[in-house]
Amino acid sequence: MKVELVTNLKRQATRILADLHQSKEAVLITEHGQPSAYLIDVQDYEFMQRRLALLEGLSRGERAILEGRTSSHEQARERMEKWLK
Repeated sequence: MKVELVTNLKRQATRILADLHQSKEAVLITEHGQPSAYLIDVQDYEFMQRRLALLEGLSRGERAILEGRTSSHEQARERMEKWLK
């Protein structure tokens, strides 16, 4: 992972963005020697957001199973038939 100072980002944003688009490698931005932010490619960010949404859906499903909020196959089929009408 590349690391850049926030002052370098201010001065050389065009170069840093060009490198980011070419390498697809995230850039850690530091401020006063401390991590401050990550700079990532738009496609990578959107991919991570889709992956997170999927994981959240799986988590809700697992929670529903643990809490006993499930339906039998027959109950689910009946609900779907009503919903599709």
